[in-house]
Amino acid sequence: MSSNFPARSERRNYPIGRGSAQLRRKVRRKRLKYFAIALFAILLTGTVAGIVLDGIGFNGIVLTFLAIVAAIYIFSKYPKVKVPMRSDLTRTQDARQLVARTELWLEHQRSALPRPAATLIDKIGAQLDALGRQLEGIERNHPAATETRRLVGEHLPETVETYRKIPTQMRSERRANGSPDEQIVESLGKISSEIDRVTRQLASGAIDDLAVRTRFLEYRYGEAMQPAEKKD
Repeated sequence: MSSNFPARSERRNYPIGRGSAQLRRKVRRKRLKYFAIALFAILLTGTVAGIVLDGIGFNGIVLTFLAIVAAIYIFSKYPKVKVPMRSDLTRTQDARQLVARTELWLEHQRSALPRPAATLIDKIGAQLDALGRQLEGIERNHPAATETRRLVGEHLPETVETYRKIPTQMRSERRANGSPDEQIVESLGKISSEIDRVTRQLASGAIDDLAVRTRFLEYRYGEAMQPAEKKD
């Protein structure tokens, strides 16, 4: 018996989060840099050849044009965005870097997932962005950073990878605990909830710090502000 999930379709690997988008921008900047170097080298070569040969002629102009076109083609595709390997995620110790790499890795797994799971991947991408912001300033050995590495670097990719090992024709077959298509959606939902819990746990610390700071300011400056308020 097949599940009710819609059939898979080709889905573009668009960025699901800020971290992966930043990694893509770094690659685009490299491409632009390499193209600028290549363009400079082509034009310099053409100029030197023109001086030495007293002009490069029509053929030289055509060759220069073709070289520029080739450079545009090459550096619009290379270097490619390096998709992390599954093992790379396990070895990444910096929790914030792990969040960005996991987003990029997930983007390239999404097309193999059923639509409800792919939708959850998009949601998880937004959650990872929020988690990454909360991890700024957190030490590597902080319990939350350790939990993030385990959750984002191990449990999440293991869940997706285990699903992908199942033959395509068997993923919709129902069993006692539901079909693999249903199970991956349920598992990703639980991981999503756990990421949200860790993010809220980190945020609660910042909220508490803000409350303490507010009380300190009230204590430190409250009395000084009262006369000014009376004058108004």
